[in-house]
Amino acid sequence: MSKHTQVFTIKIILFATLILSYNCKKIKPTKKTHLTPIKLELPNQPNILWLVTEDMGPYLPPFGDMTVQTPNLSRLASQGVVYPNLYSTAGVCAPSRATIATGLYPSGFGANHMRTTSYTDVTGLPAYEAVPNPEVKMMSELLRMNGYYCSNNSKEDYQFKAPVTAWDESGSYAHWRNRNKNQPFFSVFNFNVTHESGLFEPYGFKKSEFRHYHSGDTTYTVQSGIIKENETQNHLSKNTKFNIPPYLQNTETVRRDLWKMYNNIAEMDKQVGAILDQLEEDGLLESTIIFFYADHGGPLPRQKRLIYDSGLNSPMIIRFPNKQLAGTEDNQLISFVDFAPTTLSLTGTQPKDYMQGQAFLGKNKSQTKRQFIHAAADRFDGFTDAIRAVRDKQFKYIRNYRPNQPYYLPVTFRERIPTMQELLKLRDENKLNDIQSLWFRKTKSNEELYDCKNDPYELNNLINNKAYSEKLQELRDEMDHWLNNIGDTPNLDERELIDKLWKGKKTKPITQQPIITAAHKTISISCNTLGSSIGYKIINDSVPSSWSIYKAPFKVFDGDKILVQAHRIGYKPSDIIEYHVSK
Repeated sequence: MSKHTQVFTIKIILFATLILSYNCKKIKPTKKTHLTPIKLELPNQPNILWLVTEDMGPYLPPFGDMTVQTPNLSRLASQGVVYPNLYSTAGVCAPSRATIATGLYPSGFGANHMRTTSYTDVTGLPAYEAVPNPEVKMMSELLRMNGYYCSNNSKEDYQFKAPVTAWDESGSYAHWRNRNKNQPFFSVFNFNVTHESGLFEPYGFKKSEFRHYHSGDTTYTVQSGIIKENETQNHLSKNTKFNIPPYLQNTETVRRDLWKMYNNIAEMDKQVGAILDQLEEDGLLESTIIFFYADHGGPLPRQKRLIYDSGLNSPMIIRFPNKQLAGTEDNQLISFVDFAPTTLSLTGTQPKDYMQGQAFLGKNKSQTKRQFIHAAADRFDGFTDAIRAVRDKQFKYIRNYRPNQPYYLPVTFRERIPTMQELLKLRDENKLNDIQSLWFRKTKSNEELYDCKNDPYELNNLINNKAYSEKLQELRDEMDHWLNNIGDTPNLDERELIDKLWKGKKTKPITQQPIITAAHKTISISCNTLGSSIGYKIINDSVPSSWSIYKAPFKVFDGDKILVQAHRIGYKPSDIIEYHVSK
């Protein structure tokens, strides 16, 4: 080799090393992947902590996005397991939360129209709630029946009113710290700062978010309003270079919205850190299974509300006691419908037969891994569509039941996002490119098929490509099987849906009044409404903060006052009945 050749070769190596060094800053850290089942060592009744953020795709360093640093979540991931293939059952919060709360697909029990209790002036429909079969209980109620203290801080939004038996406490001060000594807990903390409304102008953090720094302190006053932008913490530079998806325009407006989105994520990470610090301060870190996840995909246009991966894919991290499986990645497909059976399984309880998901962890873990995830989109506020989707590890099949109406729906709330406003302006000026224009087509294909591995933004519809005919038929068959299995009739007129839920009655069904009987200072309670939960409080020297779940007759004393309420999910609750024990 000549001297000139040697010099040239050294320069090439140095240049390649420099490029590799630069790119490594943006490459997802290598994680060990589970190849064989590993038995976890868990307590009989572990504490369960859920940290739930809103409207966020996998925009975190543990998932390969290095745009903003999230030290608390990155530490959680280094001590736990990263799950990159979690999918919500809808691209919006309330239907997804209905799934999480019950273990049912929302389109199978009337929970998929966003929203069921509002926009009545637009739809002309009465306010209604989703009505599952009578045996269905909220997962938290099932945990309470098995001795768990269940707290929710503080968003509910299930498309139905939670019975008083659902939580020991649900509100801005709800916390595991309020439980009885040594009682196992299931505690949920919701972080709203990443919600799509966090992109609205004027920009600033919501004051109410800071309750997370004071959780468990009931002397703290929860505030409302917005902190001004110049008082809002800057977690990253406004000059940051963002990876802009091809369906959005590369403009100052979009870059500012992306800055807001990532800044909100960094603030959420700080709030997560506050809860984790409290857990560690209480000496509970190694007796608690910690879940972090988002309630669906991202907040931007062509993300939230859609059933492309951008609207469904949610990042999830789980930390097990004593850092078991630390720093690993589990690539199995997981659906939100799996959360309820999995949580019951982790706490030693057999998942209910009516649940439509499968446990991916715990004593009653399913012997087979999930092959498909399913999702649905129906009404969003005042605008109705009917779309169903099924996805395996690589391909997604979408069926449009209203192909003659546009993909884009003019949802007023979304149009408050500056990026959405600019998209519409550029659309009207014919300044969008072919990819950006796809969402604004006036009609839809009857069917769509995407290779999500090679086309992650789902832009190239393969429905007419004969090379994929076998895969297409497989996913068509799977969708038909799923719809039949959960009792979903896509594109059913919403008025007919209400008639079905209300059994043909013109008004919302009402839970019958509970029946209280007493004999020898023993109280028995019943309700003639099938599937109703019964809550009660015994009042003597003080008033309990939580409603107890009635399971069997109980003893009382002279002078006690009993409050009782019955409530079947989706029905109007009964009145609160008082019973006085005579002296």
